[in-house]
Amino acid sequence: MQVNEIRNTDRKNDIRLKAGVLATTVLAVGGAYAHIAKRQGFSLDISKIRKTPIKDMAVFRLYDKKAPNKKEIQLEGWEILELAGASVLGGLIGGLIFDDKKYIKSKYRESVNQLLGNVAVPIGCVWAISELYKKHKTSIMKHVPQLKETGKTSRYLNKVFKCIPFSVATLGALSAGIFAGNRVSNYLNEKVFHKKVNRGVKASDFAPHVDDIGMAVSLMADKSKAASFIQRTVPLFLCVPGYETGTHRD
Repeated sequence: MQVNEIRNTDRKNDIRLKAGVLATTVLAVGGAYAHIAKRQGFSLDISKIRKTPIKDMAVFRLYDKKAPNKKEIQLEGWEILELAGASVLGGLIGGLIFDDKKYIKSKYRESVNQLLGNVAVPIGCVWAISELYKKHKTSIMKHVPQLKETGKTSRYLNKVFKCIPFSVATLGALSAGIFAGNRVSNYLNEKVFHKKVNRGVKASDFAPHVDDIGMAVSLMADKSKAASFIQRTVPLFLCVPGYETGTHRD
């Protein structure tokens, strides 16, 4: 009976930790997203928001080719860093509140891994490749094969061909950045916390970079609802670093 009671208590504590960390992470990311929306000209006035149709709210607004001048939130590198920083801070606060104090250092270490290794270094690598691509775009495009345009299909395929070099370069830079960032964060953790850290790359480490998929889609379809929709999901994916930080235990 006593063993079962201990197990039930552990399960309840585990559920409490996950729910608490998720709540603090979502609140932090939501606050940062609201700040970005305000900075980009969207109103945070509750009375105005209530009167706004759901499809026109900043959180849900997608690109509309019938109204191309309609404003939508655009997330650039600095906005991604702001959201990621808020996510990690929110998750860390949740972990400190809802988890046992003996796991505090492990959460600090994971916050370094998430913010530096999974966000800052990869974004830096993608930015560097993007700038390099812009500089040499004209010469690169000369080597991209193009079909004779005879209709919609050939025009679409030509667009796809043109976006392949940048998409491949972005994916390569992103992967290299995540692996490099993981090594750098492990090294810093070892020097700062004086503990050998050998954290490997996980599938969830790619979650903060869903916006790069949106970038590739936008290259193929210019401005589109698909690219716009992917951008709207970025804050949800950026909750992952905070959740991983707050629930992490060595």
